[in-house]
Amino acid sequence: MCKRALQYPQVETPPPQPFLQSLKNTLNEILFADDPFRKIRNESKMSKKIELGLRHVFPILEWARGYNLDYLKSDVISGITIASLAIPQGISYAQLANLPPILGLYSSFVPPMVYAIMGSSRDLAVGTVAVASLLTAAMLGKEVSAVENPKLYLHLAFTATFFAGLMQTCLGLLRLGFLVEILSHAAIIGFMAGAATVVCLQQLKGLLGLSHFTHSTDVVSVLRSIFSQSHMWRWESGLLGCCFLFFLLTTKYISKKRPKLFWISAMAPLVSVIFGSLFVYFLHTQFHGIQIIGELKKGINPPSITHLVFTSPYVTLALKTGIITGILALAEGIAVGRSFAMYKNYNIDGNKEMIAFGMMNIFGSFSSCYLTTGPFSRSAVNYNAGCKTAVSNVVMAVAVAVTLLFLTPLFFYTPLVVLSSIIIAAMLGSAVRSTALMLGLVDYEAAMHLWRLDKFDFFVCLSAFLGVVFGTIEIGLILSVGISVLRLLLFVGRPKIYVMGNIQNTEIYRNIEQYPQATTISGLIILHIDGPIYFANSSYLRDRIGRWIDEEEEKLRKSEENSLQYIILDLSAVGNIDTSGISMLEEVNKILGRRDLKLVIANPGAELMKKLSKSKFTETIGKDWIHLTVAEAVSACDHMLHTAKPDSPEKISRVPEFNNV
Repeated sequence: MCKRALQYPQVETPPPQPFLQSLKNTLNEILFADDPFRKIRNESKMSKKIELGLRHVFPILEWARGYNLDYLKSDVISGITIASLAIPQGISYAQLANLPPILGLYSSFVPPMVYAIMGSSRDLAVGTVAVASLLTAAMLGKEVSAVENPKLYLHLAFTATFFAGLMQTCLGLLRLGFLVEILSHAAIIGFMAGAATVVCLQQLKGLLGLSHFTHSTDVVSVLRSIFSQSHMWRWESGLLGCCFLFFLLTTKYISKKRPKLFWISAMAPLVSVIFGSLFVYFLHTQFHGIQIIGELKKGINPPSITHLVFTSPYVTLALKTGIITGILALAEGIAVGRSFAMYKNYNIDGNKEMIAFGMMNIFGSFSSCYLTTGPFSRSAVNYNAGCKTAVSNVVMAVAVAVTLLFLTPLFFYTPLVVLSSIIIAAMLGSAVRSTALMLGLVDYEAAMHLWRLDKFDFFVCLSAFLGVVFGTIEIGLILSVGISVLRLLLFVGRPKIYVMGNIQNTEIYRNIEQYPQATTISGLIILHIDGPIYFANSSYLRDRIGRWIDEEEEKLRKSEENSLQYIILDLSAVGNIDTSGISMLEEVNKILGRRDLKLVIANPGAELMKKLSKSKFTETIGKDWIHLTVAEAVSACDHMLHTAKPDSPEKISRVPEFNNV
């Protein structure tokens, strides 16, 4: 027994807890870490609980109580401003998805109304996005042609939107939002940059006035399609497109340099549509080669619930498309919402946002809409315009409804080349960093930041980018997820383990690599395990501990110092351990025993002590060899080193290597 250890309190094992109670606590921590029902639980009146419950489900009931005329003025200005951007962008992105242009307007009417009721972000502006539109076209277009079978293609787009909304709602209700965060920040940067590059390349079809174009999205196929049809390029479209692209990029530059002039870039797409339409209308005889949108139906969204396809073999295609596009839409929308919430110093509930996104897409699929989320560019305009609440989405929806009822004939002469210019400008001009998402063509600053900060993250980013650009969007997405999961497994499977030394004149022990001035103690080695011990890393930890011990013994033999006597494991960072981890500790203890070395445990947590006690490991090692702190463990071992005769170097030299035992 270690007499010095008796001066210190022993490490306690937490009292046993019934299995059901333990399971309940674990599930609460996993699913309800933010304790969303705290206010409801603390109320005694049932009527008050119902009121709080409704306010939790429908955030509009929360902020509407303090709504005033000043808020309304700001929201009306913001709503009209984002409507001027939503109308041309909606038409453009619908074209990108190979859907009728009118669907872009439909998708800017119903979903924003639903989000205004159920969404918790004050700044998010709901609408369609370029990447999801392109992904929808790429996935559905592989099996169903939008040209040869437009009706089926349209119905599958509605069905994919329904499945996306259903998946998003289920994730929110089951509190499984952490699944969406499996995409790392670096993977999202690379994927979005690659997807934006592909989107821009696809717009060369409109800029050059080509009527036939490849369905592939990789850069090689797109460039081959462009240059193989060089004899069909329309100089009229190219000239007009370059002029409008220059205008759009110039307005973005002005707004970037002078943030108060944000409205210039916000109005520029609509101005481009108006002037482009007037130009073609008056000069269509001279510029007959410029393609136009054509007739758009008047009237608000027709019902589409009866058009959903749930029959084989197309239901599988719609389901796959819905899940993949839905996850991307969630990742983008939640990241954008959290970014602006941070700027205004308020919080949004990720799970409630998922439910809101899910419901707006479900209702959207019933009313001739395709996938919507919270695009960054539109939300940035909404934020800069001074929006106060989600009423700005309602104002935008009303403006779109007025357009649908009365103004759609005005878009007849809108040239497709203008829509292509709007999309390219949106991709090139959105190189803006948010806390969790990068939207832009290629954000060189973000890429260089990754290179300086973490080379592996840079590799993840580059892999995702190259997968999208030279493969397909699906390959890029698979690479993004796959490499992110691989890194997660590396973190779990290879936790850091390092030697600790004493900071002089203190009882503090730190990594000797980080603190070269920290001193080690002859006769013992302190190893810190920086992570939980699971089946995935138990073998690695056993081998790594053995390697440290072998290296330490070799060093002691060469310096002819006291032989190694004690191995102290600092388990302060080990939050949990499974049966494989316990078996590993038992195996290490047996091997050390055969080598006349003693295993000492320092600073084990409650969960760790509970499992070590149940497995009888505490009895095997002896409770006197389990200490509250590293300092206490060192003090106890140092006491024994000075009172017990150390083993001779000859004895140690006959002991086989740890990993060969």
